[in-house]
Amino acid sequence: MTASKRRLPVMADVAKEAGVSHQTVSRVLNDHPNVRADTRARVEAAITRLGYRRNLVARALVTKRSRTLGVVSFDTTLYGPASTVYGIEQAARTAGYFVSIVSLKSIDAASVRDAIDYLAEQGVDGVVVVAPQRSAAQALESLPSGMPAVAVEGGSHRDDIPVVCIDQAEGARLATRHLLELGHETVWHVSGPSDWLETEGRLAGWRTALAEAGRPAPEPLTGDWSPRAGYEAGRSLAAMDGVTAVFAANDQMALGVLRALSEGGVRVPEQISVVGFDDIPESEFFSPPLTTVRQDFDVVGRHCIEVLLRQVEGGRGARGRLVVPPRLVVRSSTAPARGRSAGR
Repeated sequence: MTASKRRLPVMADVAKEAGVSHQTVSRVLNDHPNVRADTRARVEAAITRLGYRRNLVARALVTKRSRTLGVVSFDTTLYGPASTVYGIEQAARTAGYFVSIVSLKSIDAASVRDAIDYLAEQGVDGVVVVAPQRSAAQALESLPSGMPAVAVEGGSHRDDIPVVCIDQAEGARLATRHLLELGHETVWHVSGPSDWLETEGRLAGWRTALAEAGRPAPEPLTGDWSPRAGYEAGRSLAAMDGVTAVFAANDQMALGVLRALSEGGVRVPEQISVVGFDDIPESEFFSPPLTTVRQDFDVVGRHCIEVLLRQVEGGRGARGRLVVPPRLVVRSSTAPARGRSAGR
C-alpha cells in the first residue's frame, strides 16, 4: 500500500498498540483523572508512534462541544488589538481549544452581531469580543442569551458578561506622575480617538494625576493612534513655549512626536520628555529609547480563556471586571525638567 493510501490510525489501533481498552484511550484523550500514570504514559507513547489524530467532528457529536472558541476583533493591524488576539489564541491552544477569529473592518452594532451569529453557526463553545470602542460595547447587549462570552476592555449593561481589561487609567497615572516627579510643571497629552474606551481611560488617568498634584491640565491634542497624528501634534508642541513634558496615548503617536520634535530642533529628553503607552517591541529602539507603559497581553489572554472556560466547562456564570495592572518602563526619553531655553 502506498503512503498516499495508507489508512489513518483510529482509536482502536491505539488501544491495541498500548494493550489497553478503547475506553482507557478515551479517558486519556479527555484527560480523565482516573487513569494510572504508567497507563497514561503507555497510551501517549502509542499515540505518538502511530501518529494518531483524534476525530474532532465525531468527538463534538458525542460531547456536544466543538472545543473551538470564537474571537471577534477589530483592526488587528493596531498593536493593542493584535496583541490581545494573539494572547487569547495562545491561551486557548494551551487549554486544548482551537480559535476561530472574525476581524472586522469597522465596529458597529450590526457588524458585531453578524460576527457573533456567524461564530454561533460554526458551533463555537464560547465567544471573546475584543471591544475597545463604545459601539462594540453596545453591540454586546444583543449577544444571544446563554452563549458563554467574555468582553475585552469594553463592557455592557448586562451583568452576565464578564470583562477582562487592563487598567488604562492607572497606566496613564503612572506615566503622568513619572513626568511630574521629574520636576515638570505640567504634562501635555496626545490622546487617541474619542470613540475608544482606552482613550477615555488614559485621558481620565492623565487628568487625575495632574489634579492630584494641583497642576493645570492643558487642552489635549487628539490623534488617531498613527505616527502621522503624533507627528502633527509634535509639530504643534514644538512651536509652543513652556512645553517640557508630553504623554502620548500610544507608542506609534509617540514615535511621530519624537520625529517632529527632532525636526523642530527640540532635543529629547534635554528639552522635552516624552512618554508613550503600549511598550511595542520597537519602542526600546526609538531614538531615544522610549519610556512607556507596558500592557501584559499574555495575562489578558490567559484570564479571558480562564473566565470563558469556567462558563463553558463548568456552567458557572462569571460577573464583574477582572483588571490587569500595567507597568511603567523607564528608558531614555524622559529626564528631569531643564526648560526649553538651551539650543533654542
